[in-house]
Amino acid sequence: MAYQSVNKLIEKSIRENWDRDALSNYQGATLKYKDVAERIELLHIAFQKCGLQKGDKVALCSRNQAHWGVCFLAATTYGAVPVPILHEFKPESIHYLVNHSEAKVLFVDEVIWQGLSEIEMPGLEVIVQMNTLNYIYAKNQDLVTVRKNLTGTFNQMFPNGFTPDHLNYYEDQPEELALINYTSGTSGFSKGVMIPYRALSCNIRFAHETAEPQMNCESQMVAMLPSAHMYGLMFEFLFEMSIGAHVHFLTRTPSPKVIMKAFSEIHPDVIIAVPLIFEKVYKSQIKPVVDRHKMLMRIPIVDQVIRKKIRNNLIEAFGGRFEEVIMGGAAFNPEVEKFMRQIHFPFTVGYGMTECAPIITYAKWWKTRRGSCGVPVPGCEIRIDSKNPYKEPGEIQVRGENVFLGYYKNREATQAAFTNDNWLKTGDIGVIDYDGFLYLRGRSKCMILGANGQNIYPEELEAVINNVVYVVDSLVVEDKVGLTALIYPDYHQAELDGLSGEALEQRIRESLPEINKLLPSYAQINHIEFMPEDFERTPKRSIKRYLYQRQK
Repeated sequence: MAYQSVNKLIEKSIRENWDRDALSNYQGATLKYKDVAERIELLHIAFQKCGLQKGDKVALCSRNQAHWGVCFLAATTYGAVPVPILHEFKPESIHYLVNHSEAKVLFVDEVIWQGLSEIEMPGLEVIVQMNTLNYIYAKNQDLVTVRKNLTGTFNQMFPNGFTPDHLNYYEDQPEELALINYTSGTSGFSKGVMIPYRALSCNIRFAHETAEPQMNCESQMVAMLPSAHMYGLMFEFLFEMSIGAHVHFLTRTPSPKVIMKAFSEIHPDVIIAVPLIFEKVYKSQIKPVVDRHKMLMRIPIVDQVIRKKIRNNLIEAFGGRFEEVIMGGAAFNPEVEKFMRQIHFPFTVGYGMTECAPIITYAKWWKTRRGSCGVPVPGCEIRIDSKNPYKEPGEIQVRGENVFLGYYKNREATQAAFTNDNWLKTGDIGVIDYDGFLYLRGRSKCMILGANGQNIYPEELEAVINNVVYVVDSLVVEDKVGLTALIYPDYHQAELDGLSGEALEQRIRESLPEINKLLPSYAQINHIEFMPEDFERTPKRSIKRYLYQRQK
């Protein structure tokens, strides 16, 4: 198949959907495609006047908002390289990443800017306030003049108004660097993942032809994942812009309450989520209903009626119009998955990583299998590094159009990421079945070797622990006493239920024998410790495991 330029695809979409709604701040302003195009053109003029070259880096650090999308597209369609940076990173990390990426321009949210300093980022030519597109800092007076005269310059260039015929975006090539995505990962320090345009094209094509062919210019999307992370960037924004859909950014912290309210108002056509959201809904809203009707659910026909009612209520709560929920970014709790399948809820679990921009495996909800995260997507192959990939877990390795170019300015890490025959080493462990469905077992770096040589995957143990009432999340580590479960309990909910912190902790401790009954003899939890606050997390909401490792 002949390569189709991503920027030209965006250009075509903007031209064809000129008067349609494009980007909205939830409960705020909406930009039509023509508004997005005008702002992109204004920024192109500013880039040109400021001397920005093709291939120069443009950093973006902001909460999700409509102008984030404008600034990202302005960079790519100019031929610059956007560098999305998670706004939740600490100021010193943001300074470091701006410098490491050699960014010339920084678009930043006003709230985040309060913790930053231009002195710490000497390579920047200009810093732009993302909400208003006004300059916060410019290296010299000429750049200030450019901004001051920008609207006048625009009006001189387009005296009869800016029209779709004026669009002429940079035409990218497949192997060309599209963006640098920094991820803290769960195993160490941030690395700059160099994503080529072919990887973006592969993922857009997958969404358009395989995952969501029913979506079009009338579709609605709620963007609740961080746009600075590849999962949200690709499937809540970039794909939608390529087909003329309407993206609603949740500009506030996406708590379950805010998310459910947005779903009920916007009625999205597809929902992109991380499992944590569903697990919270299951634990707070569904499990109490199931527990209340435990006896009735043993009666076959009554059982079906109750399950159908739960399913219908859940579908309605998520907006009622979506074709399926696509989950990724972390493992799905087996108990929650089992129940969702029993009620025939339309969800599927995919698998990917930033280095694949991000999708690797996927299957439609009615085709997927319990415990699996689908089959390799078109343009991508996987293999399992084991003697018997159907029974013996091994590292998942990937080859295809979606694979990244390497880590920015880090040749050693790039070489370590690939096998001698050039397959990407994911660091994840899994098996496949005879139909090619992938089943994850955990991360190779997280695996614990048992006393008798058994492989223990802590994620499988944590899934059992997380089903205990009042457990928000857990992390299993190996230390001198064996396996210890670090648990973050729901102190707030317990207090509302009349339980003191001490009583709550005692109650969870007393559940240890029941937990161990569900675990293999070689993977018994010996000790429980409680976390006073939530674990530190990555952009995907995974726990930063390396921060909690113990001395054995």
